[in-house]
Amino acid sequence: MKITVNTKQRSYPILMEHGILKRAAEVCGDIGQPFLISDDGVPGQWRDILQAQFPDATMHVIPQGEASKSFPVFQEVLEDMLAHHVSRNDTVIALGGGVVGDLSGFAAACYMRGIRYINIPTTSLSQIDSSIGGKTAIDLAGVKNSIGAFWQPAMVLIDTDTLSTLPERHLSNGLAEAVKAGVILDRELFELFERDDWKDHLDEIIERSLLVKKRVVEEDERETGLRRLLNYGHTFGHAYESCYDLQTYLHGECVAMGMMTMAEDAELRDRLEKVLRKLNLPLSCSADPAEVVSRIRNDKKADHAEVTVIVADRIGHSHQEKWTMAQIERKAGL
Repeated sequence: MKITVNTKQRSYPILMEHGILKRAAEVCGDIGQPFLISDDGVPGQWRDILQAQFPDATMHVIPQGEASKSFPVFQEVLEDMLAHHVSRNDTVIALGGGVVGDLSGFAAACYMRGIRYINIPTTSLSQIDSSIGGKTAIDLAGVKNSIGAFWQPAMVLIDTDTLSTLPERHLSNGLAEAVKAGVILDRELFELFERDDWKDHLDEIIERSLLVKKRVVEEDERETGLRRLLNYGHTFGHAYESCYDLQTYLHGECVAMGMMTMAEDAELRDRLEKVLRKLNLPLSCSADPAEVVSRIRNDKKADHAEVTVIVADRIGHSHQEKWTMAQIERKAGL
């Protein structure tokens, strides 16, 4: 399957195929000297498959986890790129989940004022959501993605075979973003989760989620309008992540809780709860309301006294609203 994303910055293909990782060098073509970035949580078999195709390439392996989206690790990557004489004609290849993709993309965006990068996501979260759209970032002072750039990849290769080594919790983590895509813009995608066993439709779920994101990114590359809908569940979700130091809960788990926090329509809330339970995703947490509000004040969607939030009217339809901090406080339980 091939999906072409057309943005003002560049157009690029998303290629989804079982086993495509084994053909990465062939598919990527002439990319200069590749610089490979992965993390130590990516099973060695996937790193070995990529390395074997680029035997002379450096593979920089970072520690697994959100803590790697930091200035010290970012600096280490850039220094290693410089030490290996990566030029403006070369290419960063990211192999891993969202942390690897975000960090690698940001490094590529900054190095020599911007070089190509290719994203090869290996988790459900990165395949469904973070690998496309050009958002690259690191965290600062516990605030997620507060330092970054819009830098579109040159190509995205999705090999769903890599999901075979993913623990079920991490599979569900990524599927929270697919549920979100269904809630905000694709009723049929959401109904698929209600009707069937998601394990029988994983490729379709990934494809439909990608098509939702393609539509949104093409219309609003830099998140000034429609793309903000993709933040449904994220205002509170990111706050929950930060309250637990980005460790206790996974990103998709926090998005799930954030969606439940924002689900006001009774029917939508009931249907959403049932789907999230099927995926073994949490519905709420015991984060301190005052700390949640404090974290939201630092959210990049906040504008001093107001925060842009996404409200779902019904399954498949959503809109933006400007909320005061007083409204945020009430929703948080203060």
